[in-house]
Amino acid sequence: MELVEKKNLTELIGKARSAGKKRGFSQSIDLFVTLKDIDVKKHDLNITEVVFLPHQFSREAKVCIFATGDLALRAEKAGADRVVSPDDLEKFGAEKRNSRKLARSFEFFLAETDLMPRIGKSLGQFLGPRGRMPSPIAVNAPIEGIIGRYRTAVRIRTRARLELACKIGDEAMTDEHIAENVLAILSAVEKKLPSGMKNMGRITIKKSMASTVTASVMEVI
Repeated sequence: MELVEKKNLTELIGKARSAGKKRGFSQSIDLFVTLKDIDVKKHDLNITEVVFLPHQFSREAKVCIFATGDLALRAEKAGADRVVSPDDLEKFGAEKRNSRKLARSFEFFLAETDLMPRIGKSLGQFLGPRGRMPSPIAVNAPIEGIIGRYRTAVRIRTRARLELACKIGDEAMTDEHIAENVLAILSAVEKKLPSGMKNMGRITIKKSMASTVTASVMEVI
């Protein structure tokens, strides 16, 4: 893979950081990548990918787990933001308002493998469209480490469009760490594209409340 040179990318992130007014909070920093030269009739661009980043955001991703017994107890001890039991799962199936709220409240969902069919039936219509169907885990899985990995993750989705967007950091992070997060995302996306990096056109970086800074991929390689 032709990696974007970290130095040039860091400079681009620095320009995005200096754009706009200072705010009384740490703004998020987002990445947009325009794709090119892809025949959407021949190539499926419904990409939904979880990328585990090398550097965690100031606000950790929230993780919800559907589990029973020992796995549920270990998940609670490991600091899962919420553990949903089978009984609670049945209640969600009958309460659309709470189901929508659950789907919005967590970035990632994990589930004991045996519960996956029940989750699909009760919550699939709420989690599926958001690309948040749970990742299955075995009852003896090392849940502590798994939760820790998802704390540093982002989800990238294209939804059949020639563009992808995701959060890459926030103002409390260094430009170097944000650049390394970008490289991890580009590496993951490259593997999903028919011609890899050649299908990436322009990179746009911006703070949540500021103007954009854009460059072609070739300009920062």
